[in-house]
Amino acid sequence: MNKKKSLIIGSGVLGAYLACELLKNDHKIIVTSRRKRIIYKNYNFLNIGNRVKFEKLDIKKKSEIKKIIEKHSPNFIYYFAGQSSLTKSYKLKKETYESHFIGTKNFLEVIKKLKLNIKFFKANSGYIFKPIKGIISLDCKLSSSNNPYIKSQKKTFKLIKNYRNFNLLLYSLIFLQIESPLRNKDFFIKKVCFHAKNKKKIAVGNVDTIRDYSWAQDIAKSIYYLSKLPPRDIILSSGIGISGREILDIAYRQKRLNYKKFFRVDKKLVRKNEDEILIGKQNNTNILMKKFKFKFSTFGSKLIKKMYNQK
Repeated sequence: MNKKKSLIIGSGVLGAYLACELLKNDHKIIVTSRRKRIIYKNYNFLNIGNRVKFEKLDIKKKSEIKKIIEKHSPNFIYYFAGQSSLTKSYKLKKETYESHFIGTKNFLEVIKKLKLNIKFFKANSGYIFKPIKGIISLDCKLSSSNNPYIKSQKKTFKLIKNYRNFNLLLYSLIFLQIESPLRNKDFFIKKVCFHAKNKKKIAVGNVDTIRDYSWAQDIAKSIYYLSKLPPRDIILSSGIGISGREILDIAYRQKRLNYKKFFRVDKKLVRKNEDEILIGKQNNTNILMKKFKFKFSTFGSKLIKKMYNQK
């Protein structure tokens, strides 16, 4: 029996964890990066660097996309490329737009032209929705934010819907916060855990906002199960919220410290006009529980402690 082939666009954190999950399920993995010298550290950290084939790809060039698809004949394409910082997107408007909308559109046009039966998954963000009392579901209206990242992802979300009319097998994967040991040290939870471990004081933004953090391995497993279902839009998250203040408390308590003595609010780190609460509706992933008995296992205090205990 021939192995399934998965093409992962982007060599970032989520792609590495998905590659790990797919390898467990006997997939052949090809990972692309725009860089001339691809960074393998995420894959080496997971001990899978020698089991993955790496290729260079410019997502702005349809000729390169066509070439790599014809070379590998993938069954699945996971588009995880793209500038993902809301803050940086103001300075990187063109890169943000091209890496999400233009890159995705190029893939869809190639798949459509070649009449390929490939399942295509586009990573997107919960920020494209207007929450209802802090809760996000597919019933929510789309955000009216002028943030370049949100605007690009919102346009890409609509693009996926439109191209389904051509009978393409397209999925929109809506994520909220995803955590793992591979996260950059500037990400909030990793930053807090580092400072707590070293008994250092920390400057933070708004500590009373509540967010929905999911563990990367849970997300990867949910994507694998989703690939067995027909095309759809889906919000993948734990559905459990935790505040910045709670995160500080849990992390510093691991050293038996009172977090109130170790943090200060830096106004420069406070995001303007951000939602107080942003949590995925708990029934967003009911289909995965019903079909595969899958549910998120790591969130809230358990997630913070796992991040804290990582070396």
